[in-house]
Amino acid sequence: MTGIVDRYSPETTPSATRRDFPEIGRRAGQFPRATLRDRWTPDDQDVTLWCSNDYLSMGQHPAVIEAMRGALERFGAGAGGSRNIGGTNPYHVQLESELADLHGKESALVFSSGYAANEGSLSVLAGRPPGLVAFSDELNHASIIDGLRHSGAERRIFRHNDTEHLGELLADVDPRRLKLVVVESIYSMSGDTAPLASIVDLAQRHGALIYDDEVHAVGMYGPEGAGVAAREGIADQITVVMGTLAKAFGTVGGYVAGPASLIDTVRTFARSFIFTTSLPPAVAAGALTAVRHLRSSEQERDRLAENSRALHDQLRRRGLPVRSDETHIAAVVVGEAQRCRAASRLLLQDHGVYVTAMDPPSVRPGEELLRVTASASHTGADVERFTHALDQVWTDLDLPRTGR
Repeated sequence: MTGIVDRYSPETTPSATRRDFPEIGRRAGQFPRATLRDRWTPDDQDVTLWCSNDYLSMGQHPAVIEAMRGALERFGAGAGGSRNIGGTNPYHVQLESELADLHGKESALVFSSGYAANEGSLSVLAGRPPGLVAFSDELNHASIIDGLRHSGAERRIFRHNDTEHLGELLADVDPRRLKLVVVESIYSMSGDTAPLASIVDLAQRHGALIYDDEVHAVGMYGPEGAGVAAREGIADQITVVMGTLAKAFGTVGGYVAGPASLIDTVRTFARSFIFTTSLPPAVAAGALTAVRHLRSSEQERDRLAENSRALHDQLRRRGLPVRSDETHIAAVVVGEAQRCRAASRLLLQDHGVYVTAMDPPSVRPGEELLRVTASASHTGADVERFTHALDQVWTDLDLPRTGR
């Protein structure tokens, strides 16, 4: 047995694919400040975070913290079971109603994570109808890939954001077969947006349903933070919208919203919903408060937009290679795993800045990058200090630049 277990030892894993998980202590009320400790830094180091998904800093918002504290004192720490075995709390029901209303859909369903929401929903929505064909962007998230695989449905993969290729694939399928197009509104490793209007047009012409993953958009884009499809005025033409509570809403969990019949089918058959403990009531209460706050407040979105524009502008001025400037995500391309990790390490050691090096399987080999994210809590001075630090690291490592 020992010999078999030894085959799983980290020493048998190529160094380029091994990952480190530093301990990060975000300081409540002081985001993006935090302390960090890892195998190179045994004592806490003060850092500024530039890779957090808490884009609007709602995980630090006093109203969210107070709502969670109140629910904790009222209901205790855990939900007590899965949703269908004693684990449905009033906050779960209120949260689902709020999310359905946010997206203008009949119904919504909350999962324990965004991964579980995608995997469980797509395994049902693509797998239940016989003969369905699923069309998926090649850069879709692993949870989408797994959900479609587990569905057993026939899958056609189209080139990233290539509507011409998608149109060819749709036209190649018998028009009598049910079709489902699956995309993300914002792609987290590149920072670009899907051409949703063109995809909607294609789907309607070919009688296809649309599943839109708005994980990196909800809370931040569109009226009341309803996402990119809402910003473009086509939310009513999206069949099912998927979102998360773990990014702009600052807590944890995922959800889907859509027609009541489809959501009820997911509720009935999705294994990742049925066979797991539900979100703690305190988490649901915090998420509900965050959603309600961001539906009525533009302040956080405005600050994020301002910081994002400043970040992209300064990165461009310094000739740092960013994939796209369409969103708050700045994917700064390095292109080689060891040098990408070296850049992350230098930022931390020399400048007190933490940005995770993204390498396979998060990105494809040769596309390694630093995934930089602005937040509503960064200041103009933070942006200036960070871009100066990154510029210095680029020089220290002699990394390639773009034309200024």
